[in-house]
Amino acid sequence: MIKISAVSYLNTFPFIYGMENSGLLHGFEIEKDVPALCAEKLIANKADIGLVPVAVIPLIKTPCIITDFCIGATGKVKTVLLLSNQSLDKITKIYLDFESRTSVQLVKVLSKHYWKINPQWEKLSNDFDHNFKEGEAVVLIGDKTFTATEKYSYIYDLASEWIQFTSLPFVFAAWVANKEIPDTFVTDLNAALKFGINHINETVSAYKKSIPSTIDAKDYFINNISYQLDEAKRKGMALFFDYLKGI
Repeated sequence: MIKISAVSYLNTFPFIYGMENSGLLHGFEIEKDVPALCAEKLIANKADIGLVPVAVIPLIKTPCIITDFCIGATGKVKTVLLLSNQSLDKITKIYLDFESRTSVQLVKVLSKHYWKINPQWEKLSNDFDHNFKEGEAVVLIGDKTFTATEKYSYIYDLASEWIQFTSLPFVFAAWVANKEIPDTFVTDLNAALKFGINHINETVSAYKKSIPSTIDAKDYFINNISYQLDEAKRKGMALFFDYLKGI
């Protein structure tokens, strides 16, 4: 039985739908976790395959990207944001949502190389209330961002900022194995993921109860998340890895 750890956020629903409903994938167990836990499970060999934040790939002993799909962006991703009531030049401290190492590292890369700011970094507590002081900002990721934006005057979409900086798309998470996986399973996994991406309407219907009524999930899947791991995204990922060496 192959153990798979998948991200529990809305952006992964098409993948989950494909794996669980296509009938193409067999002999697997799936657990749904926040990105950081997906990474921990793969690093600790508690899962065989994970949809993991790309920033942790260098920490996995024998990593291998095994599918043609990812959680990526070619424009605004909408759910990875820097939020503040001050402009970038006035930000002196940034609280970090540690559910994804990639987003944490991305905001540090952008701060150093693009925005040219040098803020203090602090881990965001689980019980934060959005009442930040002057000069403070917060990185939020995932589904919680859908209701947070109305509380802030300045909203910086980190995928969009990266694209403006590099002219390349960004990859937040990729399907990675920590050991050799049978070719037949990899082929079936790719087919199942593709099935999910090609059945967005069915995905929305299947998970309707898990999607807040205020969110247009179909629009989000189609216009904010770019699922194909193409050559441009691989170039963007390689450049991100280069920048990480100096963070």
